[in-house]
Amino acid sequence: MSTWTAVLVASALAFALKYAGHLVPARWLDGDRTTRITSALPIALLAALVGVQTLTSSSGAVVVDSRAAAVGVAVVALLLRAPFIVVVVLAAAVAAGLRLLGLP
Repeated sequence: MSTWTAVLVASALAFALKYAGHLVPARWLDGDRTTRITSALPIALLAALVGVQTLTSSSGAVVVDSRAAAVGVAVVALLLRAPFIVVVVLAAAVAAGLRLLGLP
C-alpha cells in the first residue's frame, strides 16, 4: 500500500467516523457520566502525548534527558500558577541550559 493510498483510506475512515457521530441519538450523550468522560478525554490524551514525547527517543527507547527536566520545571511553574508564557519560557530555558552543559 502506498503512502497516498494510506492517507486517502485514513481520511475516508475519519470522515465516516465523524459522520457516524451525527447519527448517534442525543439521549445517549445526555447522561452525567458521559459528559464527565468526554470532558476528561482531551486531558488524558494530551497527558499521554506529553509523556510519550518526553520520555522516548526516536528509536522508541525510554530515556530521561533534558526534556524530562523541562517538563518537571513546567509542572512546578504551573502548580505555582505562573502565566502560560512564563511556563513555556522556563521550560525552554531549562532544556536549552542543560543541553548547553552537555546533557542530552
